[in-house]
Amino acid sequence: MGLFNALMGNVSDTDIQSISKLYESILCKDEVIERAFSHIRDKWVFTNKRLIIQDTQGLTGKKKEFLSIPYHSVECFSIETAGSFDDDAELKIWIKGLISPLEINFGRGSDIQEIQRLFAEHVL
Repeated sequence: MGLFNALMGNVSDTDIQSISKLYESILCKDEVIERAFSHIRDKWVFTNKRLIIQDTQGLTGKKKEFLSIPYHSVECFSIETAGSFDDDAELKIWIKGLISPLEINFGRGSDIQEIQRLFAEHVL
């Protein structure tokens, strides 16, 4: 399902243990990864302190941008569940100082309600 989701522009679950090694150098001392999602080479990593969005650039993928969004800078967020003809679920996040929301599409296999709960626990 991961490859199909990537082709459709959706993210899919990523194993936290496999990604923890990659992020240990940028995490705070008491910060832990709670959930992680991948879209081809990009990643959305939810920790207990922030959301980290990794944008992998270039042909080799050596250049990476890490956007760090502390949960306290989120003004609001919304989810849209998958429907009969719309196979993906969507999370929109409005950040202080930005006009447009950040958007991420999740494949049908992702539990968008659980993602909303996780996000709400940190934002509210």
